[in-house]
Amino acid sequence: MPSPIRAVIFDMDGVLIDSEPVYLGMQARNLQTKYPWVTLESMYPTVGMSSQEYPRFMARLCRVPFTPEFEKELMQADENEPIHFPEILRPEARPMLKQLRAMGLQLALASSSPMSNIRQVLSECGLMEFFPVIVSGEQFEASKPDPEIYLHTMARLGRRPEECLIVEDSTYGVQAGAAAGGLVAALRDERFPFDQSAARFHIGNLSEIPALAASIQ
Repeated sequence: MPSPIRAVIFDMDGVLIDSEPVYLGMQARNLQTKYPWVTLESMYPTVGMSSQEYPRFMARLCRVPFTPEFEKELMQADENEPIHFPEILRPEARPMLKQLRAMGLQLALASSSPMSNIRQVLSECGLMEFFPVIVSGEQFEASKPDPEIYLHTMARLGRRPEECLIVEDSTYGVQAGAAAGGLVAALRDERFPFDQSAARFHIGNLSEIPALAASIQ
């Protein structure tokens, strides 16, 4: 009996690229001049947080009131230093995407990142050709764990939720994919305290995705 999976939808940060330690490291370094107790490890819980929850968590971590002035300070700390994205591309990503495409599966990207950042990453990593459908969280009022981004992506693909395998890593990303009705494969990462219990499958490497997609009944 052939697999019902017709499309695979990927998150970007933490899935295709191992970006989260890089982003967190930059933020921690920028904040440590004023808040020396802020460490990379203390920021791990922010991975996958919504844009609404993140600044409030950071205010507690920095031991200051949550104010517009602090939000502005956070935005300045979040300003990215130049990142060479091909260096943090997971080495198995391109072969895995080529294999999925050869299997005749539709591919899409659904990331909470701004569209400009998504396109920069895909372009610099040479992955743009694999994703005819690209969806950014900035298009929606509600962010993950709200399922809207995945429901929209499924509609763009013309697929039902049960035909879509979703590859995620963070707590909110996994919850968003599951709430959309897709079959979620969670990429394990022991560095972060993710709750991946809502995922149907758990994988240790992206290279497992083609066989998983083919085996689902």
